[in-house]
Amino acid sequence: MTIDLKALVRSIPDYPRPGIIFRDITSLIEDSAGFRESCARLAGAHDDKGITKVAGIEARGFIFGAGVAIALGVGFVPVRKAGKLPGETIGQNYALEYGVDTIEIHANAVGPDDNVLLVDDLIATGGTAIAAVSLLRRTGARVAHAGFVIDLPDIGGADKLRAQGVSVEALVAFDGH
Repeated sequence: MTIDLKALVRSIPDYPRPGIIFRDITSLIEDSAGFRESCARLAGAHDDKGITKVAGIEARGFIFGAGVAIALGVGFVPVRKAGKLPGETIGQNYALEYGVDTIEIHANAVGPDDNVLLVDDLIATGGTAIAAVSLLRRTGARVAHAGFVIDLPDIGGADKLRAQGVSVEALVAFDGH
């Protein structure tokens, strides 16, 4: 039996501000069968791609990315906010609605021999995912695939990521913002 993952995602209107519908994955990860199936579906969509590492974007991408890495039998690379990783890091700036932020990975986390799958819980504008792809590619790693639990297609982030040469797999889509 296939689980209706979309039904397990809670929609919260007017959060974090009026007019926004927040898609909350905590209700999905609280459901053991739904969480397991989410990770299995994301892994299954990429099990024939020669993935050597899974990179997950802080913080909810850690949850799904780790599960996908285990399912694929590969290592996990945390993509973190600046200043959160010990040791030598490399970073990538990206634009926010009101400023700039930075993400980082360990300098030796991936390299030219790696084929990296990028994972996060949701793709909206695509800004963080595109920054993560740029960061990972700077190491020489190949990044041609990304997996998300949720796509908000009306916002266009998945299309922006595809324009960067990255195939995008999303388990569910929600229209609107």
